[in-house]
Amino acid sequence: MTSSLDSNLDPVLAARLKRDDHGLVAAIVQDAGSDQVLMLGWMDDEALHRTLTTGRVTFWSRSRQEYWRKGDTSGHVQHVRSVALDCDGDALLVRVEQVGPACHTGTRSCFEAGGDLGAVVGAGSGATS
Repeated sequence: MTSSLDSNLDPVLAARLKRDDHGLVAAIVQDAGSDQVLMLGWMDDEALHRTLTTGRVTFWSRSRQEYWRKGDTSGHVQHVRSVALDCDGDALLVRVEQVGPACHTGTRSCFEAGGDLGAVVGAGSGATS
C-alpha cells in the first residue's frame, strides 16, 4: 500500500479523501444499469488512481496486503462507468458494468449471500413506528 505522498492520485482529489487509520477509503460498488449494490472493497490513493486511469476497479486487499484488480483471476471484470466521493470524503461510489458475478461466492451481489436482516432491524430496541 502506498501513502498519499507516494501516489500518482491528483493531489486535489487526495486532499478531499478522509482515510481510516490504515489509509483506506470504503468503495461501494454499484451496477450502473440496475443500481444494485454489488460489493464493498477498500481503496488507498494508489488503488483509486489505478481505478480512475485504467477503467477497471482496483482494490487494496487488507488480508493479503496487496493490490488486486477485480476479475483478473475470475474473469468477473468491473468496467468503471463513474466514481463519486460522498459529502464527507470517507466513501466512494463506484458505478460499474459488471461481467459475471461480483461476489467471490458466485452470486451477483455480495449482499445476496449475507441474507436480508430486515426482520432484525429494531428488534428488541423498543423502537416503534
